[in-house]
Amino acid sequence: MKLYYASGACSLSPHIVLREAGVDFEIEEVNLADKKTKSGADFSQINPKGYVPALQLDDGQVLTEGAAIVQYIADHKSDSGLAPAAGTVERARLQEYLNYVASEYHKAFGPLFSPSSSEAEQTAAKVNVGKKLDYLESLFADGRDYLLGRNFSVADAYLFVVTSWAKHKEIDLSEHPKLSAFFQRVTGREKVQEALKAEGLA
Repeated sequence: MKLYYASGACSLSPHIVLREAGVDFEIEEVNLADKKTKSGADFSQINPKGYVPALQLDDGQVLTEGAAIVQYIADHKSDSGLAPAAGTVERARLQEYLNYVASEYHKAFGPLFSPSSSEAEQTAAKVNVGKKLDYLESLFADGRDYLLGRNFSVADAYLFVVTSWAKHKEIDLSEHPKLSAFFQRVTGREKVQEALKAEGLA
């Protein structure tokens, strides 16, 4: 497998999952500005959507969309314990969290990364992110270590990556101590550190 990524982007989530699952893979960085890969390939021919992540399988097929990719990896290495079995309530709960992170939490950061956003739009976006943080904080109120309880899952990888953007956008997590503790817990995982170092983030 080959993962096409941009350093620190949401593609860090499947990068972490690949390492946690123990999959044999390689990575290739993408310059999202000119749509060229490190080797000079036209990334738009690999993923016409023009953004990362993209996972090229051994048979040449390409998967896109982070939530779909991480579930595929977890199912490909089902003994990794990174996702509950398909058809269970626990798996539906995992998908619920993945969808929330993708469609609500991740999306809320959009204006903060857009150079065309006005100051008012940036301020409104931070307020919106704050509401998402309040909800995420509430998920950990019962003392769980990870979203599904005691075991790390693919949803945790995605939540970790999006939460990592907060410090870069001057969003203070101090009012969300349980989410902050989760973030530090994931940061300390061996495979997470490997992924961060590979992308020049640690």
